[in-house]
Amino acid sequence: MSTTVIWFRRDLRLADNPALVAAVEAARSDGGEVVGLYVLDDALWSAAGANRLAYLTASLRALDAACDGRLVVRRGDPRDAVPAVARTVGAGEVHVAASHEPYGRRRDDAAEAALASTGARLVRTGSAYAVSPGRLRTGAGTPYQVFTPFRGAWLEHGWRAPAPRPREIPWASLRTDDLPDAAPTAERLPRAGEDAARRRWHAFLRDGLAGYGTNRDRPDLAGTSAMSAHLRWGEVHPRTLLADLGRAQAGGAPEADVATYRSELAWREFHADVLHHRPDARSRSLRAVVPDDSWATGATGDTAFETWAAGRTGYPLVDAGMRQLLATGWMHNRVRMVVASFLVKDLHVRWQRGAAHFMAHLVDGDVSQNQLNWQWVAGTGHDAAPYFRVFNPVTQGKKFDPDGDYVRRWVPELRDVAGRAVHEPWKLPSPPEGYPARAVDHAHERRVTLDDFERARR
Repeated sequence: MSTTVIWFRRDLRLADNPALVAAVEAARSDGGEVVGLYVLDDALWSAAGANRLAYLTASLRALDAACDGRLVVRRGDPRDAVPAVARTVGAGEVHVAASHEPYGRRRDDAAEAALASTGARLVRTGSAYAVSPGRLRTGAGTPYQVFTPFRGAWLEHGWRAPAPRPREIPWASLRTDDLPDAAPTAERLPRAGEDAARRRWHAFLRDGLAGYGTNRDRPDLAGTSAMSAHLRWGEVHPRTLLADLGRAQAGGAPEADVATYRSELAWREFHADVLHHRPDARSRSLRAVVPDDSWATGATGDTAFETWAAGRTGYPLVDAGMRQLLATGWMHNRVRMVVASFLVKDLHVRWQRGAAHFMAHLVDGDVSQNQLNWQWVAGTGHDAAPYFRVFNPVTQGKKFDPDGDYVRRWVPELRDVAGRAVHEPWKLPSPPEGYPARAVDHAHERRVTLDDFERARR
């Protein structure tokens, strides 16, 4: 009999998991068993905030229950822990979904070499994407650098049907480390796990898909699918969502809303493809757009960053978003663009500092999406927003939070300010008690940014 290992990482589910299917088939071929393994990587755990850790812990508990209580957890360096488990159970194969982010690729290559020394091999099957990064190329054979043609090629390429969930998985029993207790969080986080992901998705298809194209930009409404955390941890595969979208469209769902949602999934895959080809994009701008002396440094930069991170800039939409992030580990996407623009183009702080803050606190923080979205706002990435596009936090608030409900929810100092006036508290007869004055004047800082951009062009 042979034992195989399924090493869970960004695929905390049993359905539509090709790597799990491969592991089960290999074990069943001669009556063996399957070890379900998750390694709490200290390099990642130590850098994560309370909300992120709490969600991951809850997701692992849900996966353990789905595995009949036999999920094996190890804490430490995966390059040591995975070969140790394989050696203990005599596994000849460790099955994984391929990783494409820089750290994951290095980790897997090292684990593969360590496994080889024990006589085992790492078997990669599938990935976290409908179309694996690196697969699509332009007609000239080069990676895509512009989203729209990438999306066209992605749609034309298509994707496999969801993989069936294996029946009666022969889970092996093995000693497991205890899951660490996550720190308590201020807000109740979304329910984690595969079952919760499917319930949330079906509720969205039923109640939220129609009108998604418009409502998704409104932070005061429940207009998004709220699937980002489920996708990040692999509690559902995007291929499953795409298959359900096709059925929903065939059943009469608005074609425009389906296309808009499908396009959002394509953006996710585009950014993963960019990072696959340009792993340096994790920490380096793909192109320079302003001179180096444009950035706030030293104590000035630190003060600006800390004011922004605490949600004390004096701009209500920015502050609401930053406080929502700290409280819940999530932020509405429209607001993410606004707060990112404010840090880079109003406070003149490099995008890398904001990206690191997001990755520490976002429950759905994903390296390729996070870093490349920050580069999009900063104007430094592929197919990025023009650098001279500077989001105005007041006009964005009035347009997308027209009654001020979102701001009042997250900024209690402004809860007595009615309607649209909440977006410009400095114009009130008396400033709201406890709310800070504006850290900067947006109109002035916008001109500074445009001047910096012109200096770089010249």
